[in-house]
Amino acid sequence: MLHLLYVVAFTILALLAVSNLIRSLMTLGIESQRAYAPPTQPYRSSRLQSASHPELLDNAGNLINEPYLVMRSISVEDAREQLDALYNASPNPAEKPQEEA
Repeated sequence: MLHLLYVVAFTILALLAVSNLIRSLMTLGIESQRAYAPPTQPYRSSRLQSASHPELLDNAGNLINEPYLVMRSISVEDAREQLDALYNASPNPAEKPQEEA
């Protein structure tokens, strides 16, 4: 008898989950077809400037219109040299090993 109760409970839960999934897909389809009017320029710029992250603003407070991520590839040797330079420029560098001639 307990097994039958489990089967009925999980069947009801499965039906609720599937109906919720179908309802969400239908809502998503309707929302994707809706056309939104672009906001007016003064509203958009003031809204973006007030809510933007400080790193996206220049010194005058204007929004920077550049790519968010710029990657530059460097060789392993260049990376090692830059890391060594940072390490050697630290306030308390560890004892440097003596180079043998």
